[in-house]
Amino acid sequence: MKPDLSIEQLYVLLHLRKAKVDYAKMMAKLTGLPLESINESISSLVERGFVERDSGSAIKKSKAKFKKAYEVHKHHTYYRLTREGSIFARKIDDSWLRKYFRELTGEDVFPAVVELSKRGRARSHSEALKRLGFLTDKGRKTKFFEAFSYVAGLR
Repeated sequence: MKPDLSIEQLYVLLHLRKAKVDYAKMMAKLTGLPLESINESISSLVERGFVERDSGSAIKKSKAKFKKAYEVHKHHTYYRLTREGSIFARKIDDSWLRKYFRELTGEDVFPAVVELSKRGRARSHSEALKRLGFLTDKGRKTKFFEAFSYVAGLR
């Protein structure tokens, strides 16, 4: 059985849980994923009621955790989690991720994901990690994996 969230959608949820508000182009830049993929993920999460547009013309650093300036004037469409999205994102912990990855790959790859995050290499499940977009063909961590492990709290 496949989970009802893609890995990109899961990343967007985790990213917004940590950042509070952000825009698609920044998420694409941080992950190295195509902007279209991030936009599709955001659109599907908006349809599900997990994400919404953030209104207003400026945001303060206290609201946007990844911004360096005290106040930022918006030049992009910013998104944030809805109440429902926030409640759902709070449930995502190690046991939830273990089950998610098992359903997604058919293997128990979560220990390999944690090992890759902490040690920089994984001794097992390298093909599954490549399919997830976490490893390159040469066995190196991807930019997407670095961003994912940070927002998932695996480091």
